[in-house]
Amino acid sequence: MRTFTYAAKFEQGDEQGIVVSFPDVPEAITQGDDMADARAQAEEALGLALLTYPERGMSLPKARAKGKGFTLITVAPGVAAKLAVLEAFKEAGIGKSELGRRMGKDEKEIRRVLDPKHPTKLPTMVEALRALGKRLIVSVEEAA
Repeated sequence: MRTFTYAAKFEQGDEQGIVVSFPDVPEAITQGDDMADARAQAEEALGLALLTYPERGMSLPKARAKGKGFTLITVAPGVAAKLAVLEAFKEAGIGKSELGRRMGKDEKEIRRVLDPKHPTKLPTMVEALRALGKRLIVSVEEAA
């Protein structure tokens, strides 16, 4: 099961605020005014950085960092679903036309589903995952 969760390092900024970086996703770096703001900014920065990987033809980085001094950050649910669709499509080794046939949609619509920058509605992403032999599982856990 893939959760799109990565370890983040929260450090006091030079002047004020909290700087957040991700050892496994070096493109994701941000800061917040306080811890709550830093966590929210970290979730957004992580999601935006990860969405650039498919655009650049790169696989998502493995989440390797762990241990003391790290806080786990998970991308927003909509970003996680989009990343799951992009990964499943790449793994399937099929073309956009084939995915469109499986979903009963035209290729233009499939291009939007597979565009990391296009906001796709959750039901459409669930349908795409189903057509790719995957399913989306949603869970709830205590906030940190």
